[in-house]
Amino acid sequence: MADLTQRPALETQADQRIAEILRAAASWSRESPGALVPSIRAVCIRLAEMVADQRHYLAPLPEPQESERRTVLGLVADRLRSPAVTAGLEPHLMALEELELRSTGSWATIATAQTEWITTAIVYLERCGRALPAGDRPDPYWADDVVAGIIASGGG
Repeated sequence: MADLTQRPALETQADQRIAEILRAAASWSRESPGALVPSIRAVCIRLAEMVADQRHYLAPLPEPQESERRTVLGLVADRLRSPAVTAGLEPHLMALEELELRSTGSWATIATAQTEWITTAIVYLERCGRALPAGDRPDPYWADDVVAGIIASGGG
C-alpha cells in the first residue's frame, strides 16, 4: 500500500480520473438524444471500472510506483461503484449486469472478453436507441461510434 502521507495526493489523482471519465461520458452523450445520456454514461462507467480492475493483472512496476498505481486504480474502481457516481444510473447498470457486462478479470487478459464487452455495449445502446420514438432515434451505427469513442478516449 502507498505511504499514508501520499494518500491525499493519490486520492486527488483518483478524483481527477473520475472527473475525466464523467467528462468523457458527457462528451460522448452530447450529440445523442437526451434519453440516451444515462445509458451512455453507464457504459462509460462500466468500461472505466473494468480498466481500473486491470490493476490485478498489470506487470508490476518498481516500488513505490507499483503501490501508487494499485492504490489509485483501487480508489478509482471503488469510486466508480459509489452512489455519487452511480446515482440515477442504477436501472442501466442493472440492465448491463443482466447482459453480463460486469467487471471481470478476464477482460483484462483475454482478448475475446474485450470483444464480447464491445459487442454487448453496442447491443445495449442500440436497444436503448430503439426504445425511443422513431423521430428521436439516433442514426444507424451511432452505438458503434459511441463505444469506439469511449474506448479510444481510454475508457472514459
